[in-house]
Order: sequence, then C-alpha cells, then structure tokens
Amino acid sequence: MTARTKPPFRADIVGSFLRPEKLKEARRRAGMELDSTADREGDGPLSQQELRTVENECISEIIKFQESIGLKAVSDGEFRRGSWAYDFVGKVDGIELKRPEASADATFSSGFQPPVAHAVSKVRQPKGGIFIEDWKFADSLTSLPVKATMPSPTIMFVRGGRGAVDETVYPDLEEFFEDLTGVYRDEISDLVNLGATYIQIDNTDAALLCDPKFQEASRRKGLEPSEQIKLQGKLVSMATRDRPDHVAVTMHLCRGNSAGAWLAEGSYDFVAESLFNDFDVDGYFLEYDSERAGDFTPLRFAKDDSIIVLGLITTKTPENDDRDTLMRRIDEASKYVNIENLCLSPQCGFASAAKGNPVSFDDQKRKLELTLSVADEVWGSE
Repeated sequence: MTARTKPPFRADIVGSFLRPEKLKEARRRAGMELDSTADREGDGPLSQQELRTVENECISEIIKFQESIGLKAVSDGEFRRGSWAYDFVGKVDGIELKRPEASADATFSSGFQPPVAHAVSKVRQPKGGIFIEDWKFADSLTSLPVKATMPSPTIMFVRGGRGAVDETVYPDLEEFFEDLTGVYRDEISDLVNLGATYIQIDNTDAALLCDPKFQEASRRKGLEPSEQIKLQGKLVSMATRDRPDHVAVTMHLCRGNSAGAWLAEGSYDFVAESLFNDFDVDGYFLEYDSERAGDFTPLRFAKDDSIIVLGLITTKTPENDDRDTLMRRIDEASKYVNIENLCLSPQCGFASAAKGNPVSFDDQKRKLELTLSVADEVWGSE
C-alpha cells in the first residue's frame, strides 16, 4: 500500500482526549466547571494564569503520549476547552449562546440539551483569533502535524434557524452567511500562516440529519432537510475556500458524543449524495462504531479522490470490536471505496466535553494502540 504523507493518516485521531484529574480539578477551582466552588479544605480559587500553567503541563504530556504510541499527527487534546464546540462559538464576536427551549429532538440520551447560538450583532473573528494561541503552543511542543479542530459553521445557523439571526442586524441571510464563514476563513488563514497543515471541521449537524426526528425538526424551522444538507455544504465550502493545496481539511461527523451519550441515529443514506459532492473538504471522518450509523453502502457516493476515515473503534464504552471484526468491516467498506482511500480512527474524541466519556486512560491507550495495529496490518507501516 502507498504510505500517506499528507493527512489524514492511515491511523488517525478525531481530536479530544480524557482530561487528567489535575486538569479537571484546576478547571473547577478556576470556575470553569459547573462544580466551580472552592469550598474544600485548603482548596482556594485558581487564577486564569495558574490554570493555564496546569493546562500547559497536561498538553505537553498528552502530546508526548501521542508521539510515544506512534501517531503521525497529534492534537492538544482540546484541553483548554470545556466543550468541543461552544468554547469556539462563544468567542465569535456577535454570537450569544442561549438556553434552548425544551425539545426532545435536541436532547442527548443522558438528558443534556446543548445551547443554541444566536447572532445578535455583526459576526466577526475576535481580535487575536479564537484558537490561534492554543495551536501555537501545541505546535511548539512537537515536530508532528498538529490538528486544529473547530466546530462547523452550521452549528451557528441550522440549530436555531432564521429565528436565531437578528433580522435588524441581518435582513439578508446571505450577508450573515458571508460574515459567518469569513470567521473561519480568517481563522484558517491565521493558522496556515503559522504553519498549520491539518484542519478539521467537526460537523455533527450533517449526521443528525440522518435521523428522521431531526429532519422533522428542520421542517419546523422552515427548512426542508434536503435543502438543509445542501446549505450545510455551502457553508462549509465557503468556510474552507481559498486554502492552499498543501493544507488538508477534513470533516468529522458523529451523532453526538457527550459523556458517552448521543443525540441521533440513522444511516448516512439521507445525506450521502450531498455529503460527498457539496462539501469542499479533502476527507471525511465517519462514525461507524455501532448499528446507529447504518452500513457502508452510502460510501458509493464518495468521490475517487476523497479520503474516508472509518470510525470503527468506539470511544463511548470500554469495549472494542475484536480484531477480526474490524478487519472484516474494513474489507466491507473497501467494496465501495478503494482501500487506498481508506483510513482508520476512533469514532469520535474521548472527551467532547471536559467531563469525558465513561472510559479509562488505559481504555483510551488500548483503543489507540488497536487503531495503530490494525492500520499497520491493513496498509503497512507509514
């Protein structure tokens, strides 16, 4: 097999890692978590600078861990974030996060309801960028490519619809779309200018549309689901346009991943044709660890030059499929996508929220070692 010299790699990661206990405790003491009171004996509050010192130590450790097991690209574990998405969204100028109205559609199997983004003034990238300094620090610690992850721009529109965009600020939605995706173009440009070559757009919204209940929710917001997925493609493509050829942009899809819980289920069938034709990305990280994601037949729509990263190894529970099952599933997927265009990863991050999924650090290590070992058997060492 041909070794991959450009991301994504044969054995890859989605991005987030379990937070060490010392980082969780530091965030609590700094008031960054729900349990943010510093009322334990001898337990005073922590300044933001002290928190950053702990974050720096933990990021250095997680990057060394990724290097030690043989990954070809690393991340900072999203250790400075409480959420994979809302730390980014909440920093965008002009966006406010508001508690949603009660809705069974947007409720995790655990009962958690994510906030909804509202555009209340002109939308812009904040001065200094959003995750620029975070990426610079991680990059200073390694010679490997550092994956920069960010939530899809779709999260700032499709979940709230037209009602979440102030009509006095944006009477024309096209102006809003241009400003919104401009935040991403500016952020990506800043990252690329610093040397970033690996960008990931995390888009749960496309995967949620695989579920009939989210299709119906879209209709209630005035947008036919078939049009919504095309709009998602438009927004993501506007966000990624003008990137240099040497920069790989991938898109990760899953049906929710909060503390091991999930939001939706359903095959990629409903979105597949648009997914593989209307989104300007170089590769797709696709959740495929359970029956909730359906079979591989939707991959028949993938373009010949698209890289498909099969998320076969779950991060939601300690158990894994056995090695033979993973090998068989890769073989099944290769009926629809050339084996040269396939890669392997866990189905999602290990901690989309700071709390983390219900797996241990040993489970996390074992799952990544399995990913690397199976990839090496299928494609050879890189």
